[in-house]
Parts: sequence; structure tokens; C-alpha cells
Amino acid sequence: MGFPKLSLSSSSMVLLLVIMVMVLSFRAESKTYWGDIEVLKELKNGLDSNSVSPGSCISSWDFNVDPCDNLFSNRFTCGFRCDLNVSETSRVTELSLDQAGYNGSLSSISWNLPYLDILDLSNNFFSGPIPDSLANLTRLRRLGLSMNSFSGEIPTSISSLTELEELYLDNNKLEGAIPASFNNLVSLKRLELQSNKLTGEFPKLGSLNNLSFLDASNNAISGKIPWGFPSSLVQISMRNNSLEGTITPESFRTLGYLQVIDISHNRLSGSVPSLLFNLPSLQQLTLSFNQFSSVQAAASIDTQSELIAIDLSNNELRGFLPSFMALMPRLSALSLENNKFTGMIPTQYAFKAVIPGPGISPLTRLLLGGNYLLGPIPDPLMGLQPGSVNVRLVDNCLYRCPVTFFFCQGGQQKSLAECRSFAPVIP
Repeated sequence: MGFPKLSLSSSSMVLLLVIMVMVLSFRAESKTYWGDIEVLKELKNGLDSNSVSPGSCISSWDFNVDPCDNLFSNRFTCGFRCDLNVSETSRVTELSLDQAGYNGSLSSISWNLPYLDILDLSNNFFSGPIPDSLANLTRLRRLGLSMNSFSGEIPTSISSLTELEELYLDNNKLEGAIPASFNNLVSLKRLELQSNKLTGEFPKLGSLNNLSFLDASNNAISGKIPWGFPSSLVQISMRNNSLEGTITPESFRTLGYLQVIDISHNRLSGSVPSLLFNLPSLQQLTLSFNQFSSVQAAASIDTQSELIAIDLSNNELRGFLPSFMALMPRLSALSLENNKFTGMIPTQYAFKAVIPGPGISPLTRLLLGGNYLLGPIPDPLMGLQPGSVNVRLVDNCLYRCPVTFFFCQGGQQKSLAECRSFAPVIP
């Protein structure tokens, strides 16, 4: 007895069920979206094959199998992350290469990865320009291109990545000005541009209300310090540039969260404004290797001052040593070396280094060498033992600073003739 023949309509139903099962099975396998696979292929094909070493992430990319289905297998060991989207298709959401010395260009890549959150190619040898096509990564939150050999100007197209929270372009060969359109990056929290060849004036970034960390050190940025920094900033580093002019209080007045200022190795001049010593959260102030000529004395020092380290060394500072700094309760490192200070060492400095009092942080570093300080060494310092406090008093006009004292070692005092020529009041 044979099986009954199915009608045409029944056969169609069976075929439809088979197709549905196949579709569901296909979805259950979480296949990678074809467009994302193409971008991964473009990235691999754009590399110098000699730079893809055995054991590196990209050496394991074998497109004979599906990338996301085989991620962390022996075919695709690392380098990216996949997540299912609403249509249950696997999309590439992170592309973070290992530091394997990859060499190549990004210019031939379409970057059509609309679900990508993180792109990190740091610590390799990518070169050439940063392509405008990165603007296709509309959901990108972190872009890391640090420690490569990218050249040319920073493309303004990056400014369209309004979801971007972290931008790392440091340690490359980038030239030209920092785009003023960076003001469009309203979600940005961290901006690192240090160690490039950037020029021009630093743009005003007042609209970046989420920015907390800014580093533009080791470039050739010129002009004045911009006013209107975002009030959210916690750290500003712009050392080793060509900034000039004075520091205006308006540049820092609203920065109530700022903890670190480093604008050393520039051409800044004029007075160090007293406002900097009264910022409520500031812990580190570094203005060394500039051309400042004076320090504005703070009218009053808040007992809640958070300043821990002040470095005003290697400037043109004149007058008496600022005694108000000895009243800062948490200050433990003070460097005023290689200036043109005169007068005697304030006794307050010595007491803060030796017997600061309850609840007061002692000075563990007091560097005053290379000035025109005169008179005797304050008595409290004379009882210090080597290794207890880092004190340096060489190259001054002190009445007596024999090398038997550790803080007088490493150099001589200035000659009497030199001291008299600079400060005629010296007998």
C-alpha cells in the first residue's frame, strides 16, 4: 500500500514550511551581515602582507567561514566583536586590533560599519591620511589612532561623529590646525592630540560641555591661551608648544573641576595670576620654562586648597619668594628654581618642610636653586637629614651654604660680584 499523493496545495505548504525552517535556522546561526564582512576584507587587503605576522589577530582572519560565527575559533581569534541587532543579524560593533606592527593605509576602506562603537588601531604603523570615510561610523564612541604614522591634516569630517566620547590622535605626524568644527563633538569626554606637528591657534571649545581631559602637548600650536574652556575640564596639558602672551583669568575662572594644569615649555609672559592658586579643585600647577616675570600674591588662601604641586621653575620671576605658598595646607612639592628671586628664604618655608603642624602636609620637595637668594639659611632647615626632604639651595647668594649640608651639594653659590651686580643691596 503506497503513500497517498499530496495535492499541489499540500506540496506547496510543505515547501513553504521547509523554507521557513531554513530561514529560521539561518537566523539562529547569527550570520554576519555581508556589508560588515566586506569592510573586514577591505581592512585586511589594505595591509602590507609582510606586516601581518603569524599569531597576530588579522593573520587568523579566514573569510572561507563566517567571521562572527567563528569568532575566537582558530579562524578568527581576535580583533573585533559582534552583537546581534534587532533583525538577529550579527553586526560588527568593535574593531580593536592588536599591537602587531600592522602597516598600511585606511584610504581604500569604505568604513560602512553603522553599528561600530569602538575603532582602535593604536600602536601600529598605519600611515597616510586619516580618511573622510570614517564619518560613516555614525555610532562611534571611541576612535583610537594613537602611536601610528598618520600624516596630513585632521579631517573636518571627524566633527560629524556626534556620539564620539574619546578621540585619540596622539603620537602621529599630523599637521595643520586643529579644526574649529571639533565644537560639534558635543559628547566628547577625552581629546588627545599630543606629539604631532599641529600648528595655528588652539580653537575655542566652549560647547564641549562633557570634555574632562585635554592634551595637546608637544606640537607647534601658537597664539594665546584660548578663553572659554569647558567648565567640565579636569586636566589641561598644552606643554611644549609656542603659546605666548599672558594668562588671563577669564581662561580659567569657571573651571571648578580642574585638577591639573600643565602649560610648561611655552613662551607665556607677564604675571602668574592669583586666580590659579585659588581654583577649588586644582592639585597640580606646572608653568615651568616660560617667561613669566612675577607672581600675583593671593589675597587669601582657602584652607581647603587642594594644591599639592607647584612648578614655576625656569622663568624670569623677580621679587621676594611668595610666602603665601607656605600656607597651602596640602602643598608638598614646590619648585621655584632658576628664576631671579631675591631676598631671604621665608621662615614659613622651613617650618612647612620640618614641622608643618597638625593637619598640614609637609614640603617633601623644596627647590630654590638658581636664584639670587641671600642671608642665612633658616634654622629649621639646618637640622634636616639627607633623604628626609628634597631641598636644593645651590647657585644662590646665601651667606653660608657649605657642601657639608646635603641641600648645598651639586653646585656653588654665585660669586659676590654677580650677586652685587644683580642686587646692589648685598653688602
